[in-house]
Amino acid sequence: MNQEPERALAPLYYQPPLGDPSGEEPEEARIPLSQYLWIIKRHRWRISGFILAAVAATLIISSRVTPVYEATATVDVDRQTPPGVVGQDANRSALNDADQFLATQIKLVQSDSVLRPVDQALRLREREHQPSTATPRSENAPVVLNRIKVTRPPNTYLLLISYRSEDPQLAADAANAIAQSYLEHTYNIRLRSSASVARFMERQMEELKAKMDTSGQALTVFERDLNLINPEAKTNILSARLLQLNIEYTNAEADRLKKEAAWESVRGGSFEAALATPQGEALRKLVEHRRTAQEHFAEIKTHFGTSHPEYRKALAQVQEVDSGIEATRIEIGRRVEIEFREGERRESMVKQAVGGAKTEFDRVNARSFEYHSLKREADADKHLYDELVRKIKEAGINAGFQNSAIRIADPARPELTAVFPNIRLNGLLALVFSALLAIGAAVLSDVLDKTIRDPEQVARTLHTEVIGTLPLMKNRRALASSSDSKTQDGKSMDDDFSGFGESVRTLRNSILLGSFERRYRSLLVTSAAPGDGKTTTAAHLAAAHAEQGLRTLLIDGDLRRPSVHRNFNVASAIGLSNALLGEIPWRDALITAPRVADLHILPAGPPSRRASDLVGRGMVELLEEAAKDYDLVVLDGPPLLGFAEPLQMATAVDGVVVVARAGQTSRKAVASVLATLTRLRAKVVGLVLNEVHKELSESYYYYGYYRSYYGAKEESKESARAAGK
Repeated sequence: MNQEPERALAPLYYQPPLGDPSGEEPEEARIPLSQYLWIIKRHRWRISGFILAAVAATLIISSRVTPVYEATATVDVDRQTPPGVVGQDANRSALNDADQFLATQIKLVQSDSVLRPVDQALRLREREHQPSTATPRSENAPVVLNRIKVTRPPNTYLLLISYRSEDPQLAADAANAIAQSYLEHTYNIRLRSSASVARFMERQMEELKAKMDTSGQALTVFERDLNLINPEAKTNILSARLLQLNIEYTNAEADRLKKEAAWESVRGGSFEAALATPQGEALRKLVEHRRTAQEHFAEIKTHFGTSHPEYRKALAQVQEVDSGIEATRIEIGRRVEIEFREGERRESMVKQAVGGAKTEFDRVNARSFEYHSLKREADADKHLYDELVRKIKEAGINAGFQNSAIRIADPARPELTAVFPNIRLNGLLALVFSALLAIGAAVLSDVLDKTIRDPEQVARTLHTEVIGTLPLMKNRRALASSSDSKTQDGKSMDDDFSGFGESVRTLRNSILLGSFERRYRSLLVTSAAPGDGKTTTAAHLAAAHAEQGLRTLLIDGDLRRPSVHRNFNVASAIGLSNALLGEIPWRDALITAPRVADLHILPAGPPSRRASDLVGRGMVELLEEAAKDYDLVVLDGPPLLGFAEPLQMATAVDGVVVVARAGQTSRKAVASVLATLTRLRAKVVGLVLNEVHKELSESYYYYGYYRSYYGAKEESKESARAAGK
């Protein structure tokens, strides 16, 4: 289903964003990519000229620059080669520090110690035109060569020492000299380091020898005082004896505690405690004997009286047994005490023996510690002395060894081609950067342009529609000689105005056919500022409407600078101002447009300040009366900004058409006009862009075809005329 009718139903009047009633310029929306491509296309000749000039200048300058040659010496750094031939240096393995080591070597190549001998031999600083080194201060300053470059190819152990010069032979000699100076410098560093270490160890060796003699003498004296060679054996004997005495002391203490507990129980008079002692066996027998005697006494007591001899005999037996039990209990307590006292004395004796053994062990052990300390010190001094002697010998041997860990793998040779200037690279860089600069300048100029240019921009920034565009006309003619009727030279308006006339008719149809709600009977054509082409637009719009055979009235409402009469070459002696002042009826001032029968013109008349003040009431009445006689009334009003009359006119007409000059009128001014009309509740039909051309935007590409189209039409007419003749 066709979607065009739905698009036509969209409102054509301006609706400012919420919160922005002041009519300030809306925020710029996102610019599509096609806009940037069009900018480049628009400025293609300027961009191309700038690029060609930049590339040509670069090539000319590069061709006149003195060529510079670069020579490179390759140094191989072998991290697997040991730094020495004997000792630990000969067995040292490579560390996992290749990056740090090579970075250190790169800095070392550029050091003063490496570069100064080369500079003195080849006078490189003088050839580089550095400041004079004649003064003592500059002579002692570090040597810095600006043309040296030291690099390391990735994932290699190679150092590339490069030097640049106008003389290729000098460049090669300098690169080789720097590489050789670097090798000699590393050897000298190692040699000086080994010699310094050897001298230091020789000084320490004398002190160490004296210390070794002192510790040996102290050990000998101690052995003589201790009267044994190794006190460790005696210490072991004393340790075993002390361990045995500790066991005996522990057993004696446990036995004493056991006997002390038994004695404490018996000493309290407890019969049961006496039975629990080791001597309680006799007491237990007496207790059994007393139980038997008591049983016998109980039996006698039941048969005999107290005076009976058997009774007394049994009682005496019981008492005798009780006396024996008591005497036995006392004897048991005395024996337990004796055993406790013996155990206590034994514990005391063992304790004294342990103390004596421990004292002897501590005395011997203390001397043993002292002995071992002296012995270790003497052994350490001797071992250190021997090690120092060995190190001195190794250092002396390794100091004279110049290993091949760092070597020149490929010496530098004079180059045939210069590395600077690279004319091809410079030209390419000039092409790229000049293109970027030119395109950036073109885009920046377009971004900074705050004028109205094309319909897409108006839709993005002003949220309104462009109902028509009028192309730029270099040679304009008065409408009196440009109607559809034949002119004196036999040409019609279409022949003279080609695309402009077609654009006016397109604008007419866009206005009249785009209103579905109601028919426009009156239109106000205004602009934001003078010079936007509102009068020309109004005149051509009215003429185009009249060409359809419809009665049209064109009113010149610009009472300050009237110009409608000039477009039709008619008089303006009387007109709108006279009608507003009530001097004449407005119909008496009407003029029929030349060669446009259905178009009537109401000129502005003589300027009058009073007439301008009467526009509000008088214009409403005039338009109501004119609407009865004419199909369309076109009112050419003053610019809206800064004048009061167009505000009153906008409220009196059915629709307002705003004219803006493409590439000249500010978006902010047009936004202010549209906001003012919206605030007055005026019906804004849309925006007309005047004087557009294909250089303003890619939206106007079709204007380039009007000339060729109408040119072909003109040629066909001329051919027809020639054939008729």
